[in-house]
Amino acid sequence: MIAGTDKVVTFHYRLNEPDQEVTEDSRDAEPMVYLHGHQGMLKGLEEALEGKKASDQFTITLSPDQAYGPLRDDAVQRVSMKHIINPSKKKIKYKPGMTVQVNTAHGPRDVIVKKVGLKNMDVDTNHPLAGKTLVFEVEVLDVREATAEEVAHGHVHGEGGHQH
Repeated sequence: MIAGTDKVVTFHYRLNEPDQEVTEDSRDAEPMVYLHGHQGMLKGLEEALEGKKASDQFTITLSPDQAYGPLRDDAVQRVSMKHIINPSKKKIKYKPGMTVQVNTAHGPRDVIVKKVGLKNMDVDTNHPLAGKTLVFEVEVLDVREATAEEVAHGHVHGEGGHQH
């Protein structure tokens, strides 16, 4: 079976910037599983996976526009400290450059601390990989038909996917 719209694709990947060390390797955890054609994957990576089958391997270089988008200068926002997620409940000394999670209307979101005040924090909401050219080494493990429920919900259910 080949990857295309309404197919569930399972793959491993290694990620790095050109001429840099590997920064992420899915082989250290679970493979990536997504529903093809439902905007659940980076645009450029999904396009590269189109037509691939189990056991296919390839390397692709994605421009920022094909990956996490350009670095936006207007992405720095001031956030009240009460919106910063601290699961440990221990006092944390926040510093510029740290990654923290912020509660948003759409759920938790990772942001980078830019400046820390007493009651507020300036954070950069750009994705940490925004503005970067990325190299993916991909190994397709499986391609299967999506269930009717997965297609209706727009995401994979079960192992490696979303649980209801």
